[in-house]
Amino acid sequence: MKQRKQNYVTLSFDGAMVPSQGKSGKTEPAMESADVAYRLSRMFEESATASAAPNALDAADGSEYTAATTGDVRTARGTLVAPLADEGARCASKPVALVMARSKTARRMMQSVAEAGFSVCAAYTQDHRFDVHLKAAQSTVSLGDKYTDALFCNSHAVLTAAETCGASIVLLCDEALPLAEVDSFLARAAARGMRVFRPLSPEAPLLGWVLCTTDKPAIEEGTWRTCPQCGLSFDEASLASGHYVCPTCGGYLRMSSAERINDLLDANSFAEWSRCVPETDPLGFPGYAGKLTAQRDKTGLEEAVRTGVGSIAGLKVAIGIMESQFFMGSMGSVVGEKVARLVERATDERLPVVVFTASGGARMQEGLVSLMQMAKVSCALARHGEAGLPYISVLTDPTTGGVTASFAMQGDVILAEPRALIGFAGQRVIKDTIKQELPEGFQTAEFALEHGLIDAIVERQELRSTLAHLLAIQVSTASRDGIDPGESSLLVDYASVCENLEHGTATYNTVTYGMLEPEGPLFTQIAARRPRLGKALADLAGRLERTRTHTVSPKRLERALASGGFDAEAGASLEGSSGLADGAAAGGDANRAWRSVQLARNTHRPTALAYIDAFVDGFIELHGDRMFGDDGAVVCGLGWIGGRAVTVIAQEKGSDLKERIRRNFGCPQPEGYRKSLRLMRQAEKFGRPVVCLVDTQGAFCGMEAEERGQGNAIADNLIALAGLRVPVVSVLLGEGGSGGALALALADRVAMQEHAVYSVLSPEGFASILWKDRTRAPEAAAVMKMSAVEACDMGIVDAVLPEGPAPAHENPEIAAEQVRAYVVGTLGELCEEPVEKLLAARYERFIKF
Repeated sequence: MKQRKQNYVTLSFDGAMVPSQGKSGKTEPAMESADVAYRLSRMFEESATASAAPNALDAADGSEYTAATTGDVRTARGTLVAPLADEGARCASKPVALVMARSKTARRMMQSVAEAGFSVCAAYTQDHRFDVHLKAAQSTVSLGDKYTDALFCNSHAVLTAAETCGASIVLLCDEALPLAEVDSFLARAAARGMRVFRPLSPEAPLLGWVLCTTDKPAIEEGTWRTCPQCGLSFDEASLASGHYVCPTCGGYLRMSSAERINDLLDANSFAEWSRCVPETDPLGFPGYAGKLTAQRDKTGLEEAVRTGVGSIAGLKVAIGIMESQFFMGSMGSVVGEKVARLVERATDERLPVVVFTASGGARMQEGLVSLMQMAKVSCALARHGEAGLPYISVLTDPTTGGVTASFAMQGDVILAEPRALIGFAGQRVIKDTIKQELPEGFQTAEFALEHGLIDAIVERQELRSTLAHLLAIQVSTASRDGIDPGESSLLVDYASVCENLEHGTATYNTVTYGMLEPEGPLFTQIAARRPRLGKALADLAGRLERTRTHTVSPKRLERALASGGFDAEAGASLEGSSGLADGAAAGGDANRAWRSVQLARNTHRPTALAYIDAFVDGFIELHGDRMFGDDGAVVCGLGWIGGRAVTVIAQEKGSDLKERIRRNFGCPQPEGYRKSLRLMRQAEKFGRPVVCLVDTQGAFCGMEAEERGQGNAIADNLIALAGLRVPVVSVLLGEGGSGGALALALADRVAMQEHAVYSVLSPEGFASILWKDRTRAPEAAAVMKMSAVEACDMGIVDAVLPEGPAPAHENPEIAAEQVRAYVVGTLGELCEEPVEKLLAARYERFIKF
């Protein structure tokens, strides 16, 4: 067969073999879309010959086939080696082929590779150094101590191994196969004079080999960086394009200020402020001045923080970025001075502030002067906040000590990167001081989210977008106070921010490395995992919400459910919650209130999150009460409704049984009301209207809720809403049970969906208290006038919103549109009213009852 003589097999783009002879028997050139599979003997000839090898595609028809001379060999760098008389020396001068394969595959390959003329080098790890297949190789090279799939497909490890053994050929099999698609690896190999091959068929590697090439140029040498979590090294450009997230283990590499600026801010938008601030040595600490000089020489940085101004998606922002590599980001007098100057100048120029924290705490060498920086920056931030300007804190690894106890935790919004170390007292200090054993996951970002200390955990690839939308929401409602949105007249709304993020000024990394899509399957795999990582974090947050310190025991809830009832505020029940069941008949067809009770409890009825998804654009959920925990029964966040930035506070029951248990069946605990209070105050600070979506049987009445001040939390919400200096609109979506519902319904306008209910107590509880007979619940519902129409007739609510031709669970889109239209129209009216007139009308609305 002619292909055998040629030592090539020509393949079409779909993998079919292309004959080299036509029907007439004459040789025909290969088609343009054909690929070529090399035989090992041909690979050896091209590696050993001193003359230029023919192009494989041109050689497929045999017209330019050139056999290699047997005496001339060349090294990986192309250097000629003279023929040697001594056979041992000749063997040592053979071209080296590095075999990247598992032991089972390698055993089959090595003999064939050696028979083709190569000196075979086998890659291994120390824990597999006694594998039998290694004895068949002329040489071996170690990749590391312990085998992992990731190690065998790591560019740096394979290239280092190939250079160590002097390989001119690299054969990729098994776990190393993804490297055949990594352009940076192929470019670097080509620059080193190495050729890389993958098998034509992974299942049959000896059938033929395909040369792997790339058109991209090799990246400069010396740009490798090692992941501290998994120990693997990666190309700097690939890490930059992947936001410095390890493509193998997903670990977050610490970023310098320059890397953070390049990854986050619009290209060429950053201008540094207060670059050089004179150092101080208040204690005259021995050797301190010399250590500062050494740190500057080592890092190229002036101090442990860098400050300036830039823009994110066109939105101008004052930004501070701490440097963990400079004295572990410790806060001395210069750090405090630079951060304080940043905030003061931002206040004077009416700019929002974003600070990325990374610190080991106060700088011990400066004693009490370092401690005073906590107070100094806090004073500057208080002045900034009084001016109605937003401050966003982003916690990175590590954020500890005095920074945690001051400006790191003083943000209007506090974000954190996944798995960042966050805490006041260091773990070593805790162990050494009080000898306390610390649980796994202690003082992580996830731990802080669980305990309600931060608003959200944001992955790096989402950070620029999240900050842009947060800034846009804050700036849009504060623009009347003179906040500068950017260098030009920028329309600040959800659509314009999305457009700017997608098509506007890109970051420096995007301009330099492309659209932030890292190369190759390795990065594709981690990118595919990231959405799941985000879901995993959300699931983790959900699991945390179910912990016994925050909510009632799930088993207790399941027992209550199994027994036919779940009590909240003395007796709300889940009986008959699937629709118009037996109780409806007991009340008669004319009992509108009881029918509404049954429909409001329908497990298929859309919950608050369904309405948020339907008409709140760009919703960003903010978690936690900053004191104890995060209550899943209350969902708070920021977004846009009808083009207007709003704060949304909603009571959420959950869409299925698992979610209902996780969210405590929509019965809030004190942490939920304190979270809503925090978001109300934030809305007031920035002049942002508040939209409340009410759907609860009532506030949770368990012992733990009483211990943590359930009544106090509801009372605080009521008095805050009474005097809140922004418009408030509330819509009752389902059940409106007692004070637990009223805590979000003391509003300028209150509406109910037509099948929602509103009452002082559940009908079961009412019947039990007054008549000692829970079975009279339908009668109680009628007596209490719980239905939307009856509540509107009494003047309790302002409007009844139709749900469409059927209840909301049968036509959710129509129901959601009715709610959206009411909220948009009402906000349009209320936002035009002067604040004092708004407050007076709210007072008159409720004082009349």
